[in-house]
Amino acid sequence: MKRFLMWTPVRWLGAMLLLAVLASCADAPALGAASKPRLLVFLVVDGLPQRQITAYRDQLAPDGLARFLDRGVWYSQAHYEHSFTVTGAGHATMLSGAYSHRNGIVGNEWRDPQTGELEYCAGDTSATYIGNSTKPLDGTSPKNLKVESLGDVLKRTDARSKVIAVSGKDRGAILPAGHSGTAYMYMGQSGQFASSTYYMAAHPAWVNQFNGQKPADAYFKTDWKPLLPEAAYARSLPDKQPWFGPQGGQLPMRMGKDSDSTPNAAFYSQLLKSPFVDALSLQFASAAIDGEGLGQDEVPDILIVSLSGHDYVNHAYSAESRISHDHLLQLDRQLQNFFAQLDAKLGPNNYIATLTADHGFMPAPEYSAQLGNSSGLINSGQLLARVNAGLQARFGPGAWVSFSAAGLLINKKLLASTQTDPNAVAELARSHLLKEEGIATAYTRQELLSGSRASEPYFGAMRKSWHPEVSGDVQFIFKPYWMVASSTAVTTHGSPYEYDTHVPILMYGPRWLKPARVDARVGEADLAPTLAKLLGVPAPSSAEGKPMPLQNP
Repeated sequence: MKRFLMWTPVRWLGAMLLLAVLASCADAPALGAASKPRLLVFLVVDGLPQRQITAYRDQLAPDGLARFLDRGVWYSQAHYEHSFTVTGAGHATMLSGAYSHRNGIVGNEWRDPQTGELEYCAGDTSATYIGNSTKPLDGTSPKNLKVESLGDVLKRTDARSKVIAVSGKDRGAILPAGHSGTAYMYMGQSGQFASSTYYMAAHPAWVNQFNGQKPADAYFKTDWKPLLPEAAYARSLPDKQPWFGPQGGQLPMRMGKDSDSTPNAAFYSQLLKSPFVDALSLQFASAAIDGEGLGQDEVPDILIVSLSGHDYVNHAYSAESRISHDHLLQLDRQLQNFFAQLDAKLGPNNYIATLTADHGFMPAPEYSAQLGNSSGLINSGQLLARVNAGLQARFGPGAWVSFSAAGLLINKKLLASTQTDPNAVAELARSHLLKEEGIATAYTRQELLSGSRASEPYFGAMRKSWHPEVSGDVQFIFKPYWMVASSTAVTTHGSPYEYDTHVPILMYGPRWLKPARVDARVGEADLAPTLAKLLGVPAPSSAEGKPMPLQNP
């Protein structure tokens, strides 16, 4: 006699749950549907203001930046909360969750407060580039980074995890990689990607193979041509604006001089101000996935790719230019190709991709003036001379102050030899600064330590950019749309104003993130704790942010 299974409600429910689990495992990674991502792909577009993404959204490719906007989580109000919005400070913040007042990276460079000697944010004279010459202020290690990064936490949690960083700029790779990751930088002298002896004695075979193919040479005598018809660029400024200066600025743009017969250092450096350095960085990142086996097992890895070309382009022509407009569209298509490679290599549900920027960009002062905004250029040498003259009139001869990051550094040797009160020097220096047309406000070391002016606008942001062991003695900011005059840059960044602080934070990973536009204001320091939570590890120990909401309330 056959026995029949009695399908009680409890047994029926159990069977349904079993079927659901089996179905979910069909294309799941090794750790199951709720597992950690195998790879975090952390993308940075150097110098990308959020306004450019939204302005050109209708011209984006279907699966580049639009992958984040249409099928990921993106934050419409993501901002840096420190005042000196520059590359070094931004890259040090994004994966540490700590602003400059904690991480110690107060700018791209600064002066040693005691000696006055110039210090580079990623400089370390004990390390050298592998296979390439090294100058004294080149970036070779994270020695100056005073905090840990997300990658450091991940590797401490499981030593098998790998953290690889790639960038067109040394600081763009070194600082987000933290102390235990491995950084590779584009070499403008050779067109290669190289690491330094801080990380290893010699490159692995896959790096030598990549460099041996000389991929940068493929762009020699290549023209950077507009991607779209002329009419598509009507919303941006035409080429050859008067303020572009001697460099002109017009597409198509030839890589390498017509008179050169072979690639040389000038050509390799020129690639930095084009879409092609980003294409090379993504090619190298793809090679790193294969060479290091990133995302190939159950242990999460991090791949950091900082794309530097947009910053160089925006400095030279401004974010409002057609050249910058096209550069973003070119980069968008490159990202689409890179995502297709990631999907093929890893599976589309096995990784999380995040994209952000280290700072935004100020519109060119000349363009701002056309819009009716007060703007201008400051001769920094003359400004410093006037401040020193005022100090000399009261305290005697000598170079009393020099520029250091976003401030003035008092000459400590001169103070000691004259037995002058440093607070008196700082107060007078501040008063002379405030007489200058382009200076908005300034705070002394004493005020920044005490917080006595905390209720004033921008004080909190300036305090987050100031580190007592590294920074100068008088911190200041320019007025909106004002900048230091430069022979190589038509505009810049480095202020607490929205055009510099408002950056994209975009995330994609359908297994972990549901599509959403989140309108709550978030800070860049919130990104590291958010990603730490997704990776299932603690936030970096000095992080001051908190996990961001993944949906609107």
